[in-house]
Parts: sequence; structure tokens; C-alpha cells
Amino acid sequence: MSNSSSRVGRWIAAALAVSVLVAISINLVIDTLPKGEVRKIDGYVPWSSQTLDVASMLPVQDGGRIKPLSSYAGFTMLGLHGARSMTVEDGSGKRITIKSLAWLLGDKARIDWLCTTEQITITPLAWLMDSLFRPQLAIHLPTFRVDNSAVIEGIGLKARGKRDRYSYQEIEAGREKLIELAKSYEAIEKAKRDPVQTQTIDLAYNVRSYESLLSYFDFARYGVVLRGTGKDGAADQHADMSAVMLTAPQIREQVAKTKTQGLPMEAHLQELLEQVVDAANFGKFSLFILPPLEPKVSTWASAGAAIMSTISDQKIDPQLAISDIKMLETTARSAGGDESEFRSELSKLRDRLVKRAEARNEYQHVAMEAGYYKKNWFLSAMIYYICGTVTALAMWLLGKSRIGSLVAWVTLGTTATGLVYCIIPIVERCVIMQRPPVGNLYDTIIFIATTVVLFSLVIEWMTRRRFALGIAPILGALLIILARRFELGDAKDHMDPLVAVLNSNYWLTIHVLTITLGYAAGLLSAFLAFIYLLMRGLQLDRGDKEIRRSLTRAVYGMLCLTLFLALVGTVLGGIWANDSWGRFWGWDPKENGALLIVLWMLAILHARLGGYIREWGLHLASVFSGAVVAFSWWHVNFLGVGLHNYGFTAGKGTIWLFYLIILAILVFGVVARAIEQSGKSTAND
Repeated sequence: MSNSSSRVGRWIAAALAVSVLVAISINLVIDTLPKGEVRKIDGYVPWSSQTLDVASMLPVQDGGRIKPLSSYAGFTMLGLHGARSMTVEDGSGKRITIKSLAWLLGDKARIDWLCTTEQITITPLAWLMDSLFRPQLAIHLPTFRVDNSAVIEGIGLKARGKRDRYSYQEIEAGREKLIELAKSYEAIEKAKRDPVQTQTIDLAYNVRSYESLLSYFDFARYGVVLRGTGKDGAADQHADMSAVMLTAPQIREQVAKTKTQGLPMEAHLQELLEQVVDAANFGKFSLFILPPLEPKVSTWASAGAAIMSTISDQKIDPQLAISDIKMLETTARSAGGDESEFRSELSKLRDRLVKRAEARNEYQHVAMEAGYYKKNWFLSAMIYYICGTVTALAMWLLGKSRIGSLVAWVTLGTTATGLVYCIIPIVERCVIMQRPPVGNLYDTIIFIATTVVLFSLVIEWMTRRRFALGIAPILGALLIILARRFELGDAKDHMDPLVAVLNSNYWLTIHVLTITLGYAAGLLSAFLAFIYLLMRGLQLDRGDKEIRRSLTRAVYGMLCLTLFLALVGTVLGGIWANDSWGRFWGWDPKENGALLIVLWMLAILHARLGGYIREWGLHLASVFSGAVVAFSWWHVNFLGVGLHNYGFTAGKGTIWLFYLIILAILVFGVVARAIEQSGKSTAND
């Protein structure tokens, strides 16, 4: 085999790998960046890190569990904004200067073109703090991501491009039309709605959810107006909501008396009650931050719920609710003054709520979860994997030279570090969730990413041929990018408790883990087979039969492991199904997918043992097993039927792209095989 052909093949393979990673990375970055110009917010002052640190540890009940306020903020912002950060400019004309360049050039005027308006990156927690405590600024933030300009135009507003992000103030002018359209579209059967109708409904829900955040502390900011108390032209007096709550017995007595006597309610009492109800409704549906004292009560209260329970229910001891509302009022009002004073009040509120949560044994994992998201483990892992991918490509290009060996060690180091950065957060997630690592589709992506890299490193340790080492960081990077892309599209907290049917027993736990490990082994066998086809088709192996045999043995071993794990996992799943659903097998799409993996693995292995397929046939069949695994793991979630369908909808386009890639690889393999056979025939002639 000529060295020139091998060298060209290596460059083609490297260019192909780099192109794929660059395309996926660009897609990921572009999808999270805002469109259009960065918004200018006059007078915007960022929250200090000390204040955000205090706020991040506030406990809140959301999604069926207790989590830090920072987690709640992250997924709320992700659902509305489509990203975990936003960038704004200080509209006051404030400038920043690159001082080192000014000193270097010796002439500040010469670098004026390098100066720019200050840009501020707003984190999810800072965005939530703005929404709760500085709504006058928050309404100008580009909170709402709109992917179709027809939605904006449909409510009578002017759109900026096909996709952009809009502030509440911009959407407010078309709010009534938006709500009206959303109600009319909801009458249409969900499956028959077009994308514009669906996105209009989503935007309406997002706007109303955000309004509940903006108005959450209105009871503290405005209090209650006591109509008729102003004399001689003076304005009516205001009362704190906590003060009104103290008079709840008298209010209930007055209401009961008017009902008993059949008289109309006095105007001032009617208006007072309307103000209380409105304030309670504004603060009723967002933050559930008030832990109850009773151990048997599992539901935390929102500010609005605390207000209404005190006003309307004479059986409840009002003292705790009144003191809670009083502290919330003090905290919210201090936000308009010095930040250090606000931070002090916020610290008191946090300490009060944390103490109650700890007494209920519901705070033990809050600090760990706040640290989990702050450290951003999987982003770090992705960076290490991408670095490992670059060095792996260099390793393949340099071959077995001394520099190539050095680069191989660098690849091993970066890949192993990325693996550690995946293992640590998975363990932390298990501790936080109090369950095994796999319970939803996001869990399976990060788990498969970790196990695929681990399997690859084990194969490398056994073979020492570098093909497994080279593929490990590439697969790790691709799967972590997929996980981040899926989290962006799904915009849900995947550490929330499982539905009851999933969070059931021991059999489900080991069934899901075993099946997921089978997915990882099957995908790895497909990618190893692709390396074989690429190597043979582009003449990268220079006719080295030993490396071909090593790759074939690795693929064969992974196929056997896939068969074992899929078969055992399917049987364990049947045992669980019999215990939970009263039947061992029901031809559910997910069950059929698992069976399909087993049957396909059996077909490949029997064909290999029977001599019907040799090396080329084994690897072509193994590449197709990637499509079989992807169907069972990912695609059946889109079918909308069966007991294993749990409402997952995001990422439908990805699976068809994957199938297309598998088809392209198979076509490449068949053509490469035909060319090789043609070359042998010509040589024999």
C-alpha cells in the first residue's frame, strides 16, 4: 500500500472528523446566542456576587422536590429565554478602556476604536432576582425567545428577523391579542395544530408565568389601600399585608355577619378583600418557599397561599404565616435601597427558611445541588473531550513516531480527565436525586457518554492499538454536546422525581441500568466498525492485518457484550413489568426495540460463526446496529404510544440526521469494499 495513499486518507479522515465536530459545535453555539443587537438597559446595575451567593442557597419546592433557588432560576430562564445567560448593555453610555493597550501605544486617542459600551452577562439567578425585586428593570430584559416571527406578527407587533428574543415590555402591547389567540388555538386538537399555533400557546403560557414572577412581591411593594381614610383631600392610607392579616378574625366576623343578616357587604370591606385576593393571586403560583411546621404536611406554601390561608381559614394558626409575610415584605422593600442592606435582610430570610427546611430533613442536598450547577461539570468534560479529539487527530496523523507517542499520552490524559468530570457529577446527581443514575432520557445520554468512554479506554488497555483511544474523546464530545442540546430543547429539570410507575422497585433499577449499558456497548461497536470501514476505505492501515484483526476482535467482543446486556435487561424488564403491570410482555414499542437489538445481535453473531459474513460483512452489519440501538433508545419516544412513552418530544430532528449518517457510512463501506475487490481482481489479472 503506497504511503502517499495512506497520507491522503489520513488527511481526509482528519478533515471529516474536524468538519463534523465544528458543524455540531457551531450549531450548538448559534442556537443559544441571541439574534439582533444586544439590548441596552438604562441604569442597569449588576447584582454583586455576595448577594447572588446568599440568594442561591434559598430553598424552594419545585417539581416535587426541594432545590436551591439557583436551580429553579436556571430551568425557568432556560424555558423562557432558551439559554442560561443573556447579555445586555448599560445604556448610560458607560465605556470600558483596555488599559494595557493604552499604555503600550502611549496614546489613548489611538485606541478609541477599541473602546465599547459595557456589556453585562446576566446569569439565571441574577435574572430571577431582577424579576422578583427589580421588575421595573426586568421588563426590559430580552426574556422571551420566539423562534417564528409569525407569532409576533400575529399579535400585531413588528418582528425583528425570523427568530429573536423579546422583552416583556415589547410583548405587553400585544398581550391581550396573544391570550385571545392562545385560547382559540387550544380548542384545536393538539396533533392538528401548526407550529405557529403551538408556539403562540407556548408564548402565552410563558408570558403569564413570567407575570407571576414580576408581581410576586406586589403585596410587599404596594400593600393595601385603606379606602376612605384620607381626610381633607389627603391620600388614603396604606397598610402592610401582614398588618391586614392580623385583623383576619375581625374580617371573617364582618363577612359572616353580613351573610347572616343578608345585607350587602360594606364598600370599604369589599374593596379590601378584593385587594387581598388580587395580591394573594399574584404571589400564589410561582415560588413555594415557605416550609410548613407540621411534618405531615408535604407541600410548601407560596406567599399568596400564606396570605389566603390566614384570611380565609380560622382553623390555621396565623402567627407563622404573618411573620413570614412580614419578613418577605421587609426583604422586598429593602431591594430598592442599598444592596448591602438588602443582602442583610435576604440573609435573615434565608436563615429562617433553611432552619425550617433542615428541621424537616429537606435541606441536606441543596448545597450540593447549588455547587453542582455552579461547577458545570459536563461543560468542563466537553472541553477536555474536544481537546482530546484534537490531539487524537494529531495522534493519527503522526502515527507511531516519538511525537505521536507523546501526543497519544496527552490524548489519554485529556480523555481520562473528561471521564472523571463525567463520573463526579453523575455520582452527585445520584446523591441529590436519591435514586440510580438513569431515570429519564437526559440521564441516559450522560450515562452512555460516560460508559462509552470507559469501555473505549478498557479496549485500549487490552489492545494498545490506539484506535479505541482515538475514538473515545470524539464519542464523549459528541454525546455531551447532544446532552446539552437536549437539555436546551427540553428545558426541564431532569433531577425532579420520577413518575410513580418508574420509581417503583429494584427490578426496574437494574433493568434500566442494564439496558442502558447495552445501548452504550451497541453504539460503541457501531463506531468501532465505522473506524474499520474508514481505515480500509481510505487505506489508513497501510495493509496492517494485525490492526484489522484487533479492530474486528474489539467489535466482535462489543457485539457479544451488547447481546448479553440487552438480553438480560429485557428479561429483567419483563420481570418488572409482570410485577408492576401484571404482564411479562405486551409488545410495547420500547419492548420491541429491546427485542430488536437482541435479534439483530444474534443474527450478526450467527452469520459470523456460520461463515456467511467475514470482516467486511461483520463491520457493515455492526454499523447498522447503531441505527437499531438508536431506534430502541431514542426513536420510540416519538411514537406517542405504549407504557414506556413519558412525553418526551424534544430532539426529533437529531435521530433522522443520525440515520442519514449511518446510511452514508454503509454506502461508503459498500463502495470501498467494491473498489478493494476490483483492485485485487486487476492485480491478479
